[in-house]
Amino acid sequence: MRRPGQAGAEQRARADFTGGVYGSLLAASVILGAGSLGDFPRAELIALLLLTGTVFWLAHVHAKLFGERLADRALNRREALGVCREEWPILRAVLPPVLAIALSPLLRLDMRGTIWLALCVAVVGQVGWSVRGARQAGASTRLVIVTASINLLLGLLIIAVKLFVKH
Repeated sequence: MRRPGQAGAEQRARADFTGGVYGSLLAASVILGAGSLGDFPRAELIALLLLTGTVFWLAHVHAKLFGERLADRALNRREALGVCREEWPILRAVLPPVLAIALSPLLRLDMRGTIWLALCVAVVGQVGWSVRGARQAGASTRLVIVTASINLLLGLLIIAVKLFVKH
């Protein structure tokens, strides 16, 4: 039997897309770093994004399982898989920029254009994850706009770094 308020708490937990926002920021940062190195083969950039996303996903899974849960109780397989699913948006958010990089030759983009496309896709993903999470959590329209604006600003800051900081 559910306790009062439990359904709302479960809905908010399912609406937590923090990992998606984080994964999009991670992807944008990796793209920014790799793009500042000059020409970077697409396959290497894809591998770098996927490997970095996987490492951060695993780090978050580890932190939740061993940092939060084991202090109070023993770990079981069901709970471990649940945490893997909870943290999946971190890795999932890396996939659209990876796809943009993989498809960039079809758009006849050079590496510079590919970097810009992937960076923009990551920023759009970051805003999208924040809007999706806010809506599923039942946030007001005003709060959805605020979170979208803040995430857009963070993405634009990453783009500003790309424009103004040269190695």
